Amino acid sequence: MVTGLIGKKVGMTQLFAADGTVQPATVLKAGPCVVVQAKTVETDGYEAVQLGFVEAKPTRENKPSQGHFKKAGVPATRVRRELKLKAGGDPLKAGDQVNVSIFADGERVDIIGTSRGKGFQGVVKRHHFKGGGASHGSMFHRAPGSIGASSYPSRVVKGMRMGGHMGSDRVTVRNLKVIRVDADNNLLLVAGAVPGGPNSVVVIRKAIAAKPIRIAQVAPVKKKGRK
Repeated sequence: MVTGLIGKKVGMTQLFAADGTVQPATVLKAGPCVVVQAKTVETDGYEAVQLGFVEAKPTRENKPSQGHFKKAGVPATRVRRELKLKAGGDPLKAGDQVNVSIFADGERVDIIGTSRGKGFQGVVKRHHFKGGGASHGSMFHRAPGSIGASSYPSRVVKGMRMGGHMGSDRVTVRNLKVIRVDADNNLLLVAGAVPGGPNSVVVIRKAIAAKPIRIAQVAPVKKKGRK
């Protein structure tokens, strides 16, 4: 059984519960996906599947990729990702479809995406440095300060936090709760935010270390003078 699938971030919305509380949620277009290649222990040393995200717009591929899809007997897909299989599940073969029905309401999922790019940023925004005084004449507002000693080791050590390119990183958000599954429209609503902007590609998988769902309990109010 496959543990996840490919999707796209549609945007954010909010859901109202029966008691009137508001829950921020992210809408994801999860699948449908098709199995392009099935990897086994005998041929590849491990079990996994290569999924392709089915889109309405056809994609153009070079001859090697065309042969790869022709061998699987599936249409060419632009977005492809490899996902592991759960031990003991039914084996998948090339051409099988995977949709959002593998998830259920209330389940915990991990979402992998690419964060928004911020370009070149300084240490205050990139690493949350405090910075210097903001008063007139300070001359040290958003500078990084000392980056090394002059005597020993007389160099800038590796890993020094400095200004540079920020964002466009692979980010994994763990243990997001599935609020609603819309199998008819291939939509998945999860609680909270997801990395990336609208139409960005994400991988949705079942949570590796799922945390138990906590239910708030109201303790009875004790009155004075009674035990």
